[in-house]
Amino acid sequence: MAKLALLSVSDKRGLVEFATALVRTHGYTLLSTGGTAKLLAERGLPVTEVSQHTGFPEIMEGRVKTLHPKIHGGLLCRRDKADHLAQAKANAIELIDLVVVNLYPFEETVAKPGVHFEEAIENIDIGGPSMLRSAAKNHESVSVVCDPADYDAVLAAMAPGASPAALLELRRKLALKVFQRTARYDAAIAKYLEAQATEPDLEALSGFPETLSLSWKKAQSLRYGENPHQKAALYGTFHEHFAQLQGKELSYNNILDITSATYLIGEFERPTVAILKHTNPCGVASADTLMAAWDKAYATDRQAPFGGIIIVNQTLDGDLAKAIAEIFTEVIIAPRFSDEAMAIFSKKKNLRLMIAKGGIGADALQEIRSVVGGVLVQDRDRTLGNVKEFKVVTKREPTPDEWAAMLFGWKVGKHVKSNSIVYCRGEQTLGVGAGQMARVDSSRIAVWKAGEAGLDLRGSVVASEALFPFADGLIAAASAGATAAIQPGGSVRDAEVIAAADERGMAMVFTASRHFKH
Repeated sequence: MAKLALLSVSDKRGLVEFATALVRTHGYTLLSTGGTAKLLAERGLPVTEVSQHTGFPEIMEGRVKTLHPKIHGGLLCRRDKADHLAQAKANAIELIDLVVVNLYPFEETVAKPGVHFEEAIENIDIGGPSMLRSAAKNHESVSVVCDPADYDAVLAAMAPGASPAALLELRRKLALKVFQRTARYDAAIAKYLEAQATEPDLEALSGFPETLSLSWKKAQSLRYGENPHQKAALYGTFHEHFAQLQGKELSYNNILDITSATYLIGEFERPTVAILKHTNPCGVASADTLMAAWDKAYATDRQAPFGGIIIVNQTLDGDLAKAIAEIFTEVIIAPRFSDEAMAIFSKKKNLRLMIAKGGIGADALQEIRSVVGGVLVQDRDRTLGNVKEFKVVTKREPTPDEWAAMLFGWKVGKHVKSNSIVYCRGEQTLGVGAGQMARVDSSRIAVWKAGEAGLDLRGSVVASEALFPFADGLIAAASAGATAAIQPGGSVRDAEVIAAADERGMAMVFTASRHFKH
């Protein structure tokens, strides 16, 4: 009995070579449809159209062509069951031993700007997933391929002398790959249709549907997670946003830091340098040039940047590269690197250089975090609040310089782990206190860090991402030399905090919006 292989693909890479080996080396008879059959015939391969095999024509503009008992019976028939084989024979169903199918390019279609709904719908593949699933279900007898990258492995497993056990193991892996692929495909369709909702389904329209479909393709395996004993992998389209020019493979922690750095730098339009460690900024500054911004950002803390992440929002040139090359850093991110900068950094083989492909402010609309029994989903914190509605609550108004420094500190503080305190002067951080259980302790750490860096906090401003629950945090800031403060407000002790500011001649602004970051 002839061995049948059914080939129907949209991605035709490597197909002719694979089909040629099936026919000439392994004795397969080819079944195919449409453009795939035409291509194989043009290359001189004997091929039978599916409509000829089934005795039923393609109808409804090709919507119905492989949905037929002679196809799915040939795929699903169990070779170890006599009644299955008898029914196949009685219904003239020939067994199909190999299926090669990849799906209509739905994801690529809906990613095109201005794609029409009708075009999207017509790129929903029905027959392809059905054949893949039938073959994958019966993988003990049927080899199923949904990715051209697997052609060589299939041919190797079928080679003379190859172990039957190895072929079965490969079939199981390929079956798993099929169900992963069809799950992603269905999730993409569901996501698109949710976005097209015309009824006032607020849950779906807000991006929080009743059922959350998450399906990401693995981009790469990582050496380990946060620690060497934790396994890890990267999923999704991270590498579509960043290109690595040199250096060691990115680690789990590198990717987290790059993400935090990118969100932070997106807040600024002027030439800006940010230095981060463990996702927290330890020095940020804006200036007329990147070199001047670097000097100020690095001055904030000359210890923490060791082994950290540096990001800039303009072309990183040779002069700045020389300055950065004097310290050890893990990753440097920029929209572009000059040739001179590349030559300088090339001497540090392990240094990871990353280009932000789509602009340095790459963004995400939502954040997802795993919790016990599920996931939390939230809109990403993308707003600074309405500056026009910020309210001066003290007797003294901030000076223009204080206003500018407070707004700069407000942008930075939003990206520091709570509880956070940031001291600034002009467009430069002077001291950063992150992640303490008491806000006053964050203030003390920021003051201590400024002292370690030799920076004077007299005349500085202080930014707090959430309210001062007591006056002690504000008093500590005043004692350190701060003359103005910006915070959300909203504490039951706001009056005490305002009074403490007034007693010390400070100006204070309430933003009415907080920026917790856990």
